[in-house]
Amino acid sequence: GHSSTPPTTMPIAENPRADGEYINSLARGLAVLRAFSKDRPEMTLSEVAVTAELSPAVARRCLHTLEHLGYVGRRGKLFLLRPEVMTFASAYLESMNLEEVVRPHLQEIRDRSGDSSSLAVLSHHDILYLLHVSTNRMIRLAAGVGTRFPAYATSLGRVLLAGLDADALNTYFKRVELRTLTDKTITSAAKLRQILKQVRKQGYASVQDELDYGIVSVAVPIINDRGETLAAINCSTATTRITQEEMIRTRLPVLQQGAKRIDMELRRYPILAHSVTR
Repeated sequence: GHSSTPPTTMPIAENPRADGEYINSLARGLAVLRAFSKDRPEMTLSEVAVTAELSPAVARRCLHTLEHLGYVGRRGKLFLLRPEVMTFASAYLESMNLEEVVRPHLQEIRDRSGDSSSLAVLSHHDILYLLHVSTNRMIRLAAGVGTRFPAYATSLGRVLLAGLDADALNTYFKRVELRTLTDKTITSAAKLRQILKQVRKQGYASVQDELDYGIVSVAVPIINDRGETLAAINCSTATTRITQEEMIRTRLPVLQQGAKRIDMELRRYPILAHSVTR
């Protein structure tokens, strides 16, 4: 599928801190958990080691520990994640009050526009959905909480990238692999930089057919009082329903009102704002 992204496992820096506070074995264990993905739901020990950039001996000890704790299962020679890993995500969603604080505003956007609406943040080179309110329309690319898509090919991603400072954006372009997902996907870094400049100026982004065919979306940032982009929200729908111009014209005011309301909520819940600030 087009939604598959290159590995987001960050290579493990061996103790980047010299003060002894960094635990290498913990970093390795988390790298093993991150090695699993939609494209790699089951792996042999050696595949886990390669993906997580670990020696087989270290990968084996990590897998054994995670299996003992109930986070990893085994099917013959293949390892896979177990449902227990969901407890991390649900603890985050519950402790941050995301459902109560933000979902009603996304539902209102959905009800007023008839489109799906989501809230996402940047995660390495991807956007990561924290909330998603869908319509019943069938779109090939299903999205939900925890879904990741390449940032450069989405309206949410472009709004979030446009909010980065120059250093962070340069680092992003140095490290990201700009892959062709459809024949409309823009993969030129120079052209994307121009688009991001425009997004910064106009305060929104819109993308059609770049992540997958038949999807059009528009997104706006959630910006705090210090001018930092915390997250982004969008409307997305099928291109058979609406043209991109019409989408921008009619959905932008709805999204901007929603963004203002969510920003007000985040000011009332500073813990949530802190949690999503990079």
